[in-house]
Amino acid sequence: MMDGYKHILLAADFSDHGEAVASRANDLKDKYQAKLSIVHIVDYLPITDATYGPIIPYDMDLTNELMDVAKQKLADLGKKLNVGEADQWLEMGSPKLEVVRIAEENNVDLIVAGSHGRHGLALLLGSTVNGILHHAKCDVLAVRLQDD
Repeated sequence: MMDGYKHILLAADFSDHGEAVASRANDLKDKYQAKLSIVHIVDYLPITDATYGPIIPYDMDLTNELMDVAKQKLADLGKKLNVGEADQWLEMGSPKLEVVRIAEENNVDLIVAGSHGRHGLALLLGSTVNGILHHAKCDVLAVRLQDD
């Protein structure tokens, strides 16, 4: 018989569907009397220009602005879910790798993330959740989101 989860990590993406994923994580936290943490990763995707190839927009002002907005959204979500600042992480980088790293460093035993039911090529290319699933050493719950 498996013990319940002790530390649940919500991978928040702040999309319109995010609330469904957050409430699922919150339900599981209550059910298992677990600790809940939240992580959000700001993905720095290179902007690609057809003529010049990938351009890495290392525009610090834009980056700082993105981080500020994300920080505010993370704080709001933390308030809503009763998750203190010490248990909120905001990182920049590859979402799947950063989520997995934070989960490992903090003894997380369940990662909760939203997943769009994409098929075909998009599925092959791999969503963030797919990436987390392949790399994580703990359980991963992909909350199926209805695409509009």
